[in-house]
Amino acid sequence: MTHQPAVSVQASGTREARRVAVASFVGTAIEWYDFFLYGAAAALVFGPQFFPSSNPAVSQLASLTTFAVGFLARPVGGIVAGHFGDRIGRKRMLVISLLIMGMATVLVGLLPTYAQIGVAAPILLVVLRLAQGVGVGAEWGGAALMAVEHAPPSRRGLYGAAPQLGVPAGAIVANLVLLVASTSTREAFVEWGWRLGFLVSFVLVIFGLVIRRRLTESPLFEEAARHRPARVPLLEVLRDHPLAVLRAVFVTGASTAMGYIILTYILSYGTAEVGYSRNELLIVVILTSVVQLGAIYGLSGLADRFGRRKVIAAGAIAQAVAALLFFLVFDTGVFVLALVACVVTVITVSAQYGPLPALLSDQFPTRIRYSGVSLGYQLGNVVGGGLAPVVATAIFTASGSSLLVGVYLAGMALLALVAVALTPRGEA
Repeated sequence: MTHQPAVSVQASGTREARRVAVASFVGTAIEWYDFFLYGAAAALVFGPQFFPSSNPAVSQLASLTTFAVGFLARPVGGIVAGHFGDRIGRKRMLVISLLIMGMATVLVGLLPTYAQIGVAAPILLVVLRLAQGVGVGAEWGGAALMAVEHAPPSRRGLYGAAPQLGVPAGAIVANLVLLVASTSTREAFVEWGWRLGFLVSFVLVIFGLVIRRRLTESPLFEEAARHRPARVPLLEVLRDHPLAVLRAVFVTGASTAMGYIILTYILSYGTAEVGYSRNELLIVVILTSVVQLGAIYGLSGLADRFGRRKVIAAGAIAQAVAALLFFLVFDTGVFVLALVACVVTVITVSAQYGPLPALLSDQFPTRIRYSGVSLGYQLGNVVGGGLAPVVATAIFTASGSSLLVGVYLAGMALLALVAVALTPRGEA
C-alpha cells in the first residue's frame, strides 16, 4: 500500500498549532461532557424514569441500551462529516458537530418522563441519543485531524492527543455536575436534579462555538484541496484502504471498551452488585479521569519519542493483564481499592488512546483522511465502547461472574495487539 506522506507541506507554526490543539481540546471536552453526562444518567436514573419495570435489571439494561444506541449513530456522523470534511474542510464540520450535540443534550434535559407522556418519552430519548451519536461521530475526526495536521512533524503524537484529553476532561465535569446535583435528596435528584447538567450544556456550547470559529483551516487540507478532491471519499477509502479501516476498528475497540467500563458500567454494577454508594463511584470516576489526563499527555509524548506502535502495543498487553485482575480488586467493596483498580487500568487505556489520532492519521492520504480515520475510529467505538456496558451487563446477568467480564475485556486487548502489530510503520 502506498500513499502520500502524512506530512506533505509545512505544518503550522508552533503558536498556531498550540492554539488549534487547545481549541480541539476545549470543543471536544464540551462534546464529551454531553456524551458522558448521558452515560452517567443512564446508569443512575434513566431506567426508572424512562423504562419503568417491575424487574430493576430489565429497566437498567434498557437504559444502558440507549447509551449504546448513541454509538450506533456515530459511524453515520463520521461518514457524513468525513465526506464533507474531505471536500470542503475540517473546520466547518467542527462547528456543525458541536451544534448538533449541544441541541440534543439540552433537549434531553427538557424531556418529559414515561410517567408524564408514556411511551413517547423513551422514543424521544432514543432519537435524541441518536442525534448525540451523530454529533460526536462527526466531531472526533475533525478535531483529531486539525490537531495532527497543524502539529510540528516530530510532535504529532502529543498535539494529536488534544481531542483525547477532552474525553477525561468531559467525564470530570459531567460527573462533578452529577455529584453536586446528587447532594439533594434522592427523590429530588431523580425527579429534577439530573436535568441541570443537561441544561448547562447550552452555555458550554456557545463558549465552544466562539473558540472554534476563530480557528484556521488545516494547512495539509488546503494543500490537498488545490488538487482534485475525491468525489466520494468513503468509496475510495473502502476500495483502497479496507485493511487500514479494519485495523483501526480493533486498535480503537480495546481502549474504548475498557474506558467505558470504568466511566459508565461500574456506576450501575458497583451500586447494585457490590454495594458502593453512588457518590463513592462518582468520586472514583472523577479522580480516575484526573489521572487519565496526565497519563494521556505523558504517554503521547513518549510515543513521539519511542514510536506510536510500541507504546500502543505495550498498553494493549498491560490492559489484558489489568482486565483479568480488575474485578477481583473492585469487587472487594473497598473504596480505596476500587480507586486503585480504576487508576491502574486507565493508565493502560491511556497508552493506547493518546497516540491513536496520530497513528490512524498516518494510515490514510490527506484527501480521504477525514473519512478514513472517522470510519475506523467510530466503528471501533461501536464494537468496543458502545457495546461494552451492555455486553458486560449481559455476561454478568447470565453467568453471575464478573471474572468473565474481565476475560471479555482482555480478549479485546489482545485483538488490539494483533491489529497494531499488523499496522505499517509509515510515520509511526
